[in-house]
Amino acid sequence: MRDYPLSQVFRLLEPGPVVLVTTSDGKRRDVMTMSWHMVVDFVPPTIAFVMSGANFSRSLLEKGRSCVVAIPGADLAEVCVRAGAVSGRDADKFAFLPLTPLPAEKVGAPLIAEALANLECVVVDDRSLAEYEIVILRVVKAWENPDRAERRTLHSRGSGHFFAAGREIDLSALFPKEKEPEE
Repeated sequence: MRDYPLSQVFRLLEPGPVVLVTTSDGKRRDVMTMSWHMVVDFVPPTIAFVMSGANFSRSLLEKGRSCVVAIPGADLAEVCVRAGAVSGRDADKFAFLPLTPLPAEKVGAPLIAEALANLECVVVDDRSLAEYEIVILRVVKAWENPDRAERRTLHSRGSGHFFAAGREIDLSALFPKEKEPEE
């Protein structure tokens, strides 16, 4: 074992796939890249993420009170980086990124056609917790895109370093059989 810098611990614990978050206030829309998120509850499906008040997307989220969390495949890595490199205050990212916005069913923010999955979410709680800006969201509609050839998700290691999820390992036979949660 060797020492590891505390300032880099986040690189070891990145919680899940890089996602694209779309927001809208009814007039403007935005898409931003995010990797700091987590599942909070199974039923109803509830997730949380950190979104700075300095982000243009945050201002749209506060006005629209909803968003879409789109899960891209690893083949969209460069698009994810480009979406995170420009502020939506300065440009409509859908105008120059190869992403196709689709109307959502339950929220005002658009789905992303190229994503593996899209989660339509409404804000449950967006109070700042001390110095952290955590938003709690309830998923109200989920979409999957089974036609996508690339099924691997993209994971951030920080500072422009990523990896694609590898092959799936199925150990479900080792888990006790549980009753499926009711929706």
